Amino acid sequence: MMACLHDHSCEDHDCSSDWSLYKHIDLPKVSALNEAVAGSVKSVFKAWEHRLNSSGECLESNENDPELLVFIPFTSDVKIKSISIIGGADGTSPSKMRAFINRDGIDFSDAQIMQPIQEWELAENLQGVLEYQTRYSRFQGVGSLTLHFPENFGADTTQIHYIGLKGEATQLKRDVVATVVYELMPNPSDHKTRAETGAGFSHVE
Repeated sequence: MMACLHDHSCEDHDCSSDWSLYKHIDLPKVSALNEAVAGSVKSVFKAWEHRLNSSGECLESNENDPELLVFIPFTSDVKIKSISIIGGADGTSPSKMRAFINRDGIDFSDAQIMQPIQEWELAENLQGVLEYQTRYSRFQGVGSLTLHFPENFGADTTQIHYIGLKGEATQLKRDVVATVVYELMPNPSDHKTRAETGAGFSHVE
């Protein structure tokens, strides 16, 4: 789902850098699989107002293999409201994006068989005027985000010039979040098991 076409005052529509998660990204630990130049993935994360300042740097996949996988850890847990992707020209922009949260160490085979928390069909967005809204309730307590770009618009390589994330930091530590989630889980003693109720079983002499 696309939204936020930027024909408005960004200061009034949560588009300002106040909502940018750039400062909460643990940039030294950001990584990518299938990048043509090692470490180039770090160049795509920058302040929102600098999203069009590429200086020739971008994340590009290896030739004849357009698939990319980007791992983004955060310095504190965050809530993600939207994602913006600026791809390359001439068919090199990614055409699909799949997201996984709090799953470290995913490789391409994992990404292809795992169910993403959300996926989007992307448009070619060379000026950064499109944002893709998340299913916000699913993007709470995010310690890391993995983005899978399985295909592009027909070129031999995929190029990404900018990845922008908007939301807010929760400032909660990972163990605190885990405790809260655990406390919200139903108590097993509140529910009769199938064996206790006898449902679904037939007695055979």
